[in-house]
Amino acid sequence: METFETLVRAEFAAKNTYLNTASTGLLPARAVDAMRAGVESVAAGQPQDMFADVEAARASFARLVGVPDRRVAAGASVAVYSGLIAASLPEGAEVLTAEADFTSVVNPFHVRSDLKVRTVPLERIPESVRPGTALVAVSAAQSADGRIVDLPALREAAREHGARTYIDASQATGWLPVDADAYDYVSSVAFKWLVCPRGVAFLVVPEDLGGLDPIFAGWVAGEHPWDSCYGPVEELAHSARRFDESPSLFSYAGARHSLELIEKLGVDAVHAHDLALADRFRAGLAGLGQEPVPAPGSAIVSVPGLGRRQPELSRAGIEVSDRAGNLRAAFHLYNTAADVDRLLDVLSG
Repeated sequence: METFETLVRAEFAAKNTYLNTASTGLLPARAVDAMRAGVESVAAGQPQDMFADVEAARASFARLVGVPDRRVAAGASVAVYSGLIAASLPEGAEVLTAEADFTSVVNPFHVRSDLKVRTVPLERIPESVRPGTALVAVSAAQSADGRIVDLPALREAAREHGARTYIDASQATGWLPVDADAYDYVSSVAFKWLVCPRGVAFLVVPEDLGGLDPIFAGWVAGEHPWDSCYGPVEELAHSARRFDESPSLFSYAGARHSLELIEKLGVDAVHAHDLALADRFRAGLAGLGQEPVPAPGSAIVSVPGLGRRQPELSRAGIEVSDRAGNLRAAFHLYNTAADVDRLLDVLSG
């Protein structure tokens, strides 16, 4: 009988103590095998249909975030999707963002000098939505320290003032249950907590497509892509596929199987597993006299002032990140209590 533990053991075989999923997730064996098969098929002059993998990955991601696949665009970059949304806003529109949020989320709005970008501390996002706010753009979980925005309060404030919401879930999808239907737009890369190869990202849009213009539409954005290869696209896809980027096919060949694994494990089970490890680390830090950045309910734990120890930890076979001077540890499905204890043991030395 397959269990959470047996599934994970069959797919992952890290040779170190890997606690850096907030940077890059480990690839499961099934994704590596699929990518290898895809590469070999092209080398042999018999390319397999990797466009079918794109559609399977799109459908899998849609199920994970609770929306129909017709509302999901497939691409490679959150920055591109942020730019798409930024381009849709009228001159003078106010965009509310969080201080020190990830650049790919906020920079496209700053590039447009005719927008009014207002930045506040993360914890003040909900209370800072006001009449005239056109869009709230924020990460569900902060990359630098794992803090989670108050999503219920944000939804209520946006509804009250008629603002649209754009959530980057790159540091959330895969471990934190995400209801994409609760927001106007949701983007996410897949190479972190969704354990996909780089080159895979998704954008969820409303049923009415959210007033977005498909400004970078190529042939894959056509309702009939293979009939849209030459000249202007005569009929754009009637779904979110009109916002697709030309896909990195080898990456999607693997992503299909990575997302299948996350579905099989279940986000709720991953969530419970990851938080138990993060809380174990927080408890251990207290015993060392260290206090992490307050981020209750997060699988990411950041410890101020300890980022300088990242090279030492790497030499000891423990992979974490140095972010803004913080030691950032990210706990995911392939980690164990022994990994947490190993990190604490080295930090105590």
